Amino acid sequence: MDTDIIISQLTEHFQEIVPLKEEEINIVTQKLEFIQLKKKEYLLREGQVSRHMRFIAQGSLYAYHIDEKGKENITQLGIENWWINDLYSYLSEQPSRMFIQANEDATIVQISKTNLELLYKEIPSISEFWRLKMQSAYVTLQERTFEHSRVDAYTKYRNFVTAYRNIEQRFPQYMIASYLGITVEYLSYLRKKHLSDVS
Repeated sequence: MDTDIIISQLTEHFQEIVPLKEEEINIVTQKLEFIQLKKKEYLLREGQVSRHMRFIAQGSLYAYHIDEKGKENITQLGIENWWINDLYSYLSEQPSRMFIQANEDATIVQISKTNLELLYKEIPSISEFWRLKMQSAYVTLQERTFEHSRVDAYTKYRNFVTAYRNIEQRFPQYMIASYLGITVEYLSYLRKKHLSDVS
């Protein structure tokens, strides 16, 4: 793991939204932790309290909960340069109701809640970054909730592949189907229909 490359990657990610000075980057760097996961390893388990913000530097992960019938329901997919977390657990400090697991070997950069709150005071740009990120997360959640109840499956699929280009190749079909709330067989049908429509 080349931490210098990963720090540069994270720095560029921050600077897409807010400016950071060299000395501020150094302060942030001192508060980072690095985790390497093998495929299928857990980043977070149900019942644990999420105490970190987590950035995917390499690999892919997914978050899911298990319903009363024992079925996995996938709520988040994540690839490089995305953040993945149980925000409910992180913000409320309540035990997580989700699992977050590596879909591929992965490298994660995490910042503890304690350190992040220190950074908010030391570096106003970091506070601004997270204010904008939280707003974006809320908007995305609202859009997904609206889609779930009011949009047909084909439109959901089309919106998904348009918004998240190339992500479909990173995850098994059953995960994509679960994320969209449809069966694998129906996903296969929608994929063929979409390919026909765009060709």
